[in-house]
Amino acid sequence: MSRTRVHNLSISLDGFATGEPQCLETPFGHAGQRLHEWMIATRFWGEGGSVGVDDALAARHSDGIGAEIMGANKFGPPGWQDDPDWTGWWGPEPPFHTPTFVLTHRPRPSLAMEGGTTFHFLDTTPADALEVAREAAAGQDVRIGGGPSVVRDFVAAGLVDHLHLVQVPIVLGRGVRLWDGLEALEDDYTIEATTSTSGVTHLILERRPH
Repeated sequence: MSRTRVHNLSISLDGFATGEPQCLETPFGHAGQRLHEWMIATRFWGEGGSVGVDDALAARHSDGIGAEIMGANKFGPPGWQDDPDWTGWWGPEPPFHTPTFVLTHRPRPSLAMEGGTTFHFLDTTPADALEVAREAAAGQDVRIGGGPSVVRDFVAAGLVDHLHLVQVPIVLGRGVRLWDGLEALEDDYTIEATTSTSGVTHLILERRPH
């Protein structure tokens, strides 16, 4: 069976994976790009970027992925459901290149984009969404793309096999926290920590066999 993976999810020292308030001009709220500066500096992000542990781990994001699941707040700012012309943050060719399932209480018809990405809009549970995504992935793995609320829901439901978090040395104080309700997560996962010269710490969580 295909695996369910999370990659490159950046969190602050106090556990926030995004700031507030989210809007069209500030997708990550008051956090801006501070959570993602480590990745923006890598070759994975763009030509001329750095190599090393940050780049190597960031690049695993796309290996063997056949479908993605994301939450409504990753697809667009609050209120995007009221705009029939909204097609996501990423322009005509989104970076996913797979079937991509958006969890929203207000589904709309599927949206085919350039480069192989087709957005499908679902109002369903994490388990049911994963079943649909696995079928679309055709034997490859499914990536849970975020935001933090969606990742938390999938982890809490026991549906995530591989969780790559990047702890960034900043304190946000407010926003959306990843860890709420996930007490004793270490009982279910092995955890490996790798520090980087950029100042971030990569946390790799692998689900323990049952």
